[in-house]
Amino acid sequence: MIAYETRLGKIDISEGYLSKLIGNEVTSCYGVVGMVPSNNKQKILGKLYKNEPIDTGIKVIGNSDSITVELHIIVTYGMNINAIAASITEKVKYVVKEATSITVDKVIVKIDGIRE
Repeated sequence: MIAYETRLGKIDISEGYLSKLIGNEVTSCYGVVGMVPSNNKQKILGKLYKNEPIDTGIKVIGNSDSITVELHIIVTYGMNINAIAASITEKVKYVVKEATSITVDKVIVKIDGIRE
């Protein structure tokens, strides 16, 4: 839970909200096929549900000043991985800043697979 005070009151933002916000943006990026579970909990939840949750493969660490985002993705074969990672990084930084006013310090993009 990320909490901070404003002049209007206290704001609490859960890691789940940030993960879903980021997941929507990452999966809409050109060249991203899908997300890969990043821990055992996500692997188990993926087996229970028919469709993988949108926050699969996302890990958010930080506080109200800045956060670090770790992503595990699958990309399309033949795409420029460097361009995909740069696009994802800029999109994640922008959407989190606009939605929550929290600065994204670092985005770690891990390519866990390639599909056609």
